[in-house]
Amino acid sequence: MQAPLIGRLTVIGLGLIGGSFAKGLRERGLCREVVGFDLDAGSRIKAVELGVVDRCVDNLAEACRGAEVIQLAVPILAMEHLLEQLASLDLGDAVLTDVGSAKGNVVRRARECFGRMPTRFVPGHPIAGSERSGVSAAESSLFSRHKVILTPLDDTDPAALALVDKLWRELGADVEHMDVSHHDEVLAATSHLPHLLAFGLVDSLAKRNENLEIFRYAAGGFRDFTRIAGSDPVMWHDIFLANREAVLHTLDDFRADLEALRTAVDEGDGHTLLGVFTRARAAREHFSKILARRAYVDVMHSKDLIFLANPGGCLSGQLRVPGDKSISHRSIMLGSLAEGVTEVDGFLEGEDALATIQAFRDMGVVIEGPSQGRVTVHGVGLHGLKAAPGPIYLGNSGTSMRLLSGLLAAQSFDSTLTGDASLSKRPMNRVAKPLREMGAVIETGPEGRPPLTIRGGQRLSGMHYDMPMASAQVKSCLLLAGLYAAEKVSVTEPAPTRDHTERMLQGFGYPVQVDGSTVTVESGHTLRSARIEVPADISSAAFFMVAASIAPGSDITLEHVGVNPTRTGVISILKLMGADIELSNPREVGGEPVADIRVRAAQLKGIDIPEDLVPLAIDEFPVLFVAAACAEGRTTLRGAEELRVKESDRIQVMADGLQTLGVNAVPTPDGIIIEGSGTIGGGEVWAHGDHRIAMSFSVASLRASAAIRIHDCANVATSFPNFLALAERAGMRVAVEGNS
Repeated sequence: MQAPLIGRLTVIGLGLIGGSFAKGLRERGLCREVVGFDLDAGSRIKAVELGVVDRCVDNLAEACRGAEVIQLAVPILAMEHLLEQLASLDLGDAVLTDVGSAKGNVVRRARECFGRMPTRFVPGHPIAGSERSGVSAAESSLFSRHKVILTPLDDTDPAALALVDKLWRELGADVEHMDVSHHDEVLAATSHLPHLLAFGLVDSLAKRNENLEIFRYAAGGFRDFTRIAGSDPVMWHDIFLANREAVLHTLDDFRADLEALRTAVDEGDGHTLLGVFTRARAAREHFSKILARRAYVDVMHSKDLIFLANPGGCLSGQLRVPGDKSISHRSIMLGSLAEGVTEVDGFLEGEDALATIQAFRDMGVVIEGPSQGRVTVHGVGLHGLKAAPGPIYLGNSGTSMRLLSGLLAAQSFDSTLTGDASLSKRPMNRVAKPLREMGAVIETGPEGRPPLTIRGGQRLSGMHYDMPMASAQVKSCLLLAGLYAAEKVSVTEPAPTRDHTERMLQGFGYPVQVDGSTVTVESGHTLRSARIEVPADISSAAFFMVAASIAPGSDITLEHVGVNPTRTGVISILKLMGADIELSNPREVGGEPVADIRVRAAQLKGIDIPEDLVPLAIDEFPVLFVAAACAEGRTTLRGAEELRVKESDRIQVMADGLQTLGVNAVPTPDGIIIEGSGTIGGGEVWAHGDHRIAMSFSVASLRASAAIRIHDCANVATSFPNFLALAERAGMRVAVEGNS
């Protein structure tokens, strides 16, 4: 039992929602007394019998007397009469809050009854329910991991808002604050309109088939779609009248979309139908992932998902790691801009690459899949993109945001690019600055960070750009912009970076001139559809290369790995350290070199990492730091300041973790100095939500003297979903703590 947060809680309306709120707070000891009020005498009696409340009264004034918080949990139209009654009472300093699904109506009525909106009234709406109803259905855990939306006004008392927020969070709810009108629009679209359509469809079929014979032929899909038509008609009658403005706005939008669908069916327009169906399927799958995330990933985040990496083990056998992320991104981008249909195999179905797919779907491209790594892209040509219906959300994908910036800078429409909290901290001026020099109009957030707003209708000029730092993302951004520029665009890089964009442009039939460290494109050409086979990602393979190198007795083969020379820095660095790495079965797939990589255990030695290799291994350095810790002698890295602005400050985070494990690791502004001794201790380290950090410390356990507990590892599940399964198959001893 926790210490009480408030003295008396009064709940008016002892149905499922009000009863569950009361019961949950009462069981947790968060109120000294819980008082219930309901017009139904049976509900009042049952509420006390079931322990939902401490006591019930049959008089509203008595129920409210001395209450610190009063929750209004009555039907939406009954709320109007209740607010009239409450306005005539002396409520003292009580905080009022409600649970209605139409907030605008509640706020309007409260203003009418009280003369103004009470400052200690916090409108709210829990998005939770049950197949059962009434006080007997009350569950103290009903709101756990469900959203509760609070809609405070500008003059809402901050202390009252904080208290209501706290009470819901104590019940395990995910609380968000939202503007009243935005809430009503969201609920009209996601809850009210689906109910209206379900009621309407069932009624339409029933009244045209008076004997209801038609329902004999309805299958499970009809049952699932129309299940909500079994909801309480009176309640929904009230909701539609209370939220009619937002419902009508949403209904008008849907009618326009429905008319477009009718036209497509009438005209036999299969392309439009396929576009609607693929976008809808992707959106539905995204919704399913949200539900799964609430039940799994979000719980992992809230509970601090810990990898327990036990010492020892060696690697053997054959593995194929997931597809290359960089190539997956570009296959969607160029396939969308091509003429014709592009087939992609081996596509990486991670969240970053899926964000790129969704971005182009938002811009009108029909994309089928992914299904078991296969994607079909119906290209619209270089000038066929359409404005997205809203901001384009790119999750944690810096590649998507930076490359799309160049592509969108020359479109005829405005675009806004947003991302999650991690991406919103990453620098974007490195692409915005040269694009502005070409004539693009780009607005960024503070310090050049997302969101990015890109104004359409600009005529881009050509340019030659000497990149101040080696970055494949900046180079690719400018080359994509160059597809639309008035003159040639050339980019000179200070050191080689991955050249997937150049290779793939050529694979799509677009001429690219490569002259030493300078790449040039010009507009006026066409991208033609292609078949792309995505090789295994060398960045993912790197964890197993290092693991096999440091674990005595290891001998493993990594199959079908992309060995593009602009990506093989990790192999070059490991070989300089004495690693036993052999490439076999070399071949070319879709313009990209591929090989099988055999790695056997070897005694590594410390080295000064050549600076010309740094850009070719920038993503692999966290696990290379583990290799350095296991090597004999000093390893020094310089010229890698880029590592400080990745998903985490990878230099500092790795140094902190290695020091915890007894390794002499000293961070520098642009690198690190590691004194390798071959011995690693056990202990607690933190990944800071960075998947590469989590996997690198998992590899370190192979040479650890005790277990390593790695905190904050949930993001591994979204970036390299089968890492733990592959690690176990290879011979590593790492698992989610509690599952080992």
